[in-house]
Amino acid sequence: MTILQAILLGIVQGVTEFLPISSSGHLVIVPHILRWEIPAQEAFFFDVLVQLGTLLAVIVYYYSDLFSIARAWLTSLKLGQSISNPNAKIGWYLILATIPAVAAGLLFRDPIERAFGSMTVTAVFLLGTGGLLLLAELVGKRSRTLENLNWMDALWTGIFQALALFPGISRSGAAISGSMTRDLERPAAARFAFLMVVPVMLGAGLVALIDMFSIQGWKTFIPEMLVGFATSAVVGYLVISWLLRYLANNTLYPFVIYLLVLGTLLLTIF
Repeated sequence: MTILQAILLGIVQGVTEFLPISSSGHLVIVPHILRWEIPAQEAFFFDVLVQLGTLLAVIVYYYSDLFSIARAWLTSLKLGQSISNPNAKIGWYLILATIPAVAAGLLFRDPIERAFGSMTVTAVFLLGTGGLLLLAELVGKRSRTLENLNWMDALWTGIFQALALFPGISRSGAAISGSMTRDLERPAAARFAFLMVVPVMLGAGLVALIDMFSIQGWKTFIPEMLVGFATSAVVGYLVISWLLRYLANNTLYPFVIYLLVLGTLLLTIF
């Protein structure tokens, strides 16, 4: 992998991680279309590190919220109090929403890994993401805020997020769709989806880093990995800010159209 490739893929990750159009799918599509012969092992670790870059973007953007949530959650845990505190409640709900993705990752690891080698599968799941976003717009009443979130909302959204283990299913798109089908308004659904990124991506990233450090020659990946990490972090931060403003007054339909066109085009070609 070259520095230029790392920059381009870092931009792709930063844009597509938070726009509901699937970062995993685009990280499969772009190298394939450009005929980049990137070794599978290097590509895997690069994908993990650029995801950690977008994780950093979320942490920086929501630093104040995350700090308040963590402090309230730890206090409720230490004192054995009920989760009447809104921030403590959100903390517990984020944990609950993470469980489906962890369980699915452990149970379906092999088919998930095989899916990343197929453009056809990626195209089908891109269409699936478009379907989820369309369902959210048609079914959701957009009448509730994040303050009204309950445990069933969190679990339901977590089940939707678990679908994003497959390439082509957008993590943010699936989570936003799940929350919207529970009648959350678009900005509230997006905010909860972005907060959900933290525990899932932190856990997956740490596991992948441990695997990387155990492989001989991992130091040769460092320059490209750092460039991709930094690029995805900066671009991801800007995209979060833009998307939240966009969703305050606009629908998900443009993303639905993009995904349906892209998925159909890929199925036709490949």
